[in-house]
Amino acid sequence: MKLIMNSLSDTLSFGIRLGKRLLPGMVILLEGDLGAGKTTLSQSIGKGLDVKRHMTSPTFNIIKTYKGKYKIHHMDCYRLEGSDEDLGFDEYFNDEDIALVEWYTFIEDYLPKEFLHVSIGYVDESTREIVLTPVGDKYIELVGELNENTVN
Repeated sequence: MKLIMNSLSDTLSFGIRLGKRLLPGMVILLEGDLGAGKTTLSQSIGKGLDVKRHMTSPTFNIIKTYKGKYKIHHMDCYRLEGSDEDLGFDEYFNDEDIALVEWYTFIEDYLPKEFLHVSIGYVDESTREIVLTPVGDKYIELVGELNENTVN
């Protein structure tokens, strides 16, 4: 599913809608260039999951955990490029929590088999293209629900 976000407000609204539909055990893989909006989308997903704290990029911590409707693990694996360090990722991909993973390609060996891949690309300074690729039945259903409620 392809969506065009014409403004930051569009991206925030979409993230909130996505967050409201996430269930325990779901994994969202976020892909995009530096500054494309991965952390912004993660923050709005957090709002949709009733996270009260401001979600910041976990670049230096690698993993930050937030409490909302469910426990959310926000990971930024950028600093793990070329590393063989095992930070216990399997503990974060479980049936009770939600995982949002930026720069997931650096931990592909630890990822579950099913997930929602979210690619964010630049169209211009204020416009982004978001492509959702579901892998697994529950993610196909999730994208179907989002598609039914999308005006883009």
